[in-house]
This record gives sequence, C-alpha cells and structure tokens, in this order.
Amino acid sequence: MPYTANQPPRAESSDELRARIPGWGADLDPKDRPSVPRERFDPGATGAHWEFPDRQEEKWPRERSIEHKFLTPVFGTSSPPHGLSGALRKFAYARYSEGRAAHWLILLGADRVDAVESHLRSFLTTRPDNPITETGVLSEFNRGGISSRFGRKRVDVNHQWIDPILVAGPWIAAVGAIIWGARALVRR
Repeated sequence: MPYTANQPPRAESSDELRARIPGWGADLDPKDRPSVPRERFDPGATGAHWEFPDRQEEKWPRERSIEHKFLTPVFGTSSPPHGLSGALRKFAYARYSEGRAAHWLILLGADRVDAVESHLRSFLTTRPDNPITETGVLSEFNRGGISSRFGRKRVDVNHQWIDPILVAGPWIAAVGAIIWGARALVRR
C-alpha cells in the first residue's frame, strides 16, 4: 500500500484474525497449543529414572568451555588431545570463551599442527605418507584429468595454477630444510 496522507486501516483484532485464518493464535492460550501434552512434566511417561544422568568416567582431564560449570554427562573420547596440538586445544578452552574469535582460531591452528604431527609420526612407521599417491596426482595423467578441465566451464580451473604449490610446496620446503640442516652439520 502506498504512503498517503490518509490514516491507514486499523489492524484486525484477535477474534477477526482467528475467524479468518484457521489456527491463528494457537499459541496464545496454553490450552490451545498443540504441544501442551508433551510439555507436562510426567517422568513416569518417559521411563526416565533419574533427575540427572549418570556421568561418563573421565580417563584424562577433558577440555571444557569456561562458560560451562562442568562437562556434559556424555562426551566423545575417540581422539584424546596429544602433543603440541593437544596443548593448543587445552589452552584455547582454558583461556578464551567460545564466543571469542581467538578460541576458534587457536583450535583451527591446533588442527593444522595435528596434521603436521601426524605426517611426522607417519615417518616413524613402516608405511609413511606418500604424497604422490595420496593426493591423486597420478590420476591427472591416466584418468583424463587434464582433458576434463577444458571446455566444461569448471570453476576449479581458476585456481588450478596454485594447487601444485599448495600441495607440493610444504614437502619441497621440508626437503630443503633437511638438506640445509645436513649441510650445516657437515660444515661443523
């Protein structure tokens, strides 16, 4: 409706809206609300036999946000914090609120550190990480990877020039650092 000097029409009353729109105002009166039977406190109906569930045993001190008084009764234990990444995670939870960007940035950094730690840990096993086969580089040459990039309006063509730098760059830098360190040791 355009703005005019005339007074706008009055809003309809609740009774008029209820008569015109089926179900309007269902949440105004608690007796009319569809979820009212579910909102009644009746522990016998659910089978719950506790006020607060039994707590899961802590095998090591868990990270807990500073906003919370205690851990939830059940929590994940699949990947306990370890190494430098675990120390970063513990620091993020102990020092910063979950509402702060620093908390999440430290956790993101801890994920990157964890990735580096797992790569380094793989060198101590009988099957270290193999960047050539694990990144799918070989499929570029024997599965039509290069020919699939042209004439198909693919979005990833815009950044494909930087992909080899991002994938191989850290490995080349690590090899360079090892060679530089070995030369420094030989000179001494």
